[in-house]
Amino acid sequence: MGQGNNTTKKDRWKQLNERERYKIEALLQMKITPKEIAARLGRDRRTIEREIRRGSVVQRDSEWRDRLVYMADVGQRVREEKAANKGRGLKIGHDHALARYLEQKIGEEKWSPDAAIGAIAAQGMQFSVSICTKTVYNMIDAGIFLNLSNQDLPVKKASKKRGYKPVRRVALNNLKGRSIEERPQSIESREEYGHWEMDCVVGSKEACLLVLTERKTREELLFKLASKTQDNVIASIDKLERRYRGQFANIFKTITMDNGSEFLDARRLEASSLSAGRKRTTVYYAHPYSSWERGSNENQNRLIRRFIPKGADIGKYTSADIKRIEHWMNNYPRRMFGYRTANDMAA
Repeated sequence: MGQGNNTTKKDRWKQLNERERYKIEALLQMKITPKEIAARLGRDRRTIEREIRRGSVVQRDSEWRDRLVYMADVGQRVREEKAANKGRGLKIGHDHALARYLEQKIGEEKWSPDAAIGAIAAQGMQFSVSICTKTVYNMIDAGIFLNLSNQDLPVKKASKKRGYKPVRRVALNNLKGRSIEERPQSIESREEYGHWEMDCVVGSKEACLLVLTERKTREELLFKLASKTQDNVIASIDKLERRYRGQFANIFKTITMDNGSEFLDARRLEASSLSAGRKRTTVYYAHPYSSWERGSNENQNRLIRRFIPKGADIGKYTSADIKRIEHWMNNYPRRMFGYRTANDMAA
């Protein structure tokens, strides 16, 4: 038989039928794994796993223990109900590589859907289909992904921004501190590197994180403190100065912080620990109850909470854990930078 006379046709994708569902039920009762079932039926493993998830119900055994059991008739009923309500086809089609990429970035690496989609173009990745951020949210809502749900999203929906205004112009506990009103207007433009915001992220016990955020690049530095005290904060800044030595004054031109008691010793924060009588930086204090004046800091703190939730004991996190969080933040793609990272911007 010549090539032009063969009767072999290319297999096209088709959904599982009722007979196959009963085969799946029987094979599962025989303790056959989804991977082996997929091989026997000539299907993709993900197809079998999704079917098992959709058709599983809770059953109670003779000892009143609940367990999940796959039922073919349940899977068929779910299929028929969805078919009755079927609309236009999914934009992701059958691009399993894109599905795996999104599950990894959003579910495992804790990226937002927007960061995951934006990085595709920014890094020159190629997939067979192209989808937008809103489509990813819709697909997660619909339960399309096998290993991704709304619980994996950092923020389900961006809230409407409200107007801000200082509640009080003067910090009564910090009358000697240099107010943010004295900070040069040029710093507001974020055109020059070296202007930082500083804050503390607290946990359920004494240990906390000292967080420094560079305003132009959103570069992040994290330090674990045994407790939220002036001495511990200043010790961390001294450590930074020893790291950068003569370059410290160029890298940390100014630092803006709130009026927390741990930050009130402006003299020691500004004075060099390496050269007596020399000034290493200039510190400014935001208005009371005006966290929006350190907006970059506050936004970065929300990223930290993806790894250290409120109420967690920060003392249980190792220095290596903190460094991994810092590395993640500095390599997180951001829309404002065309999905480049803080490290890209600082390079």
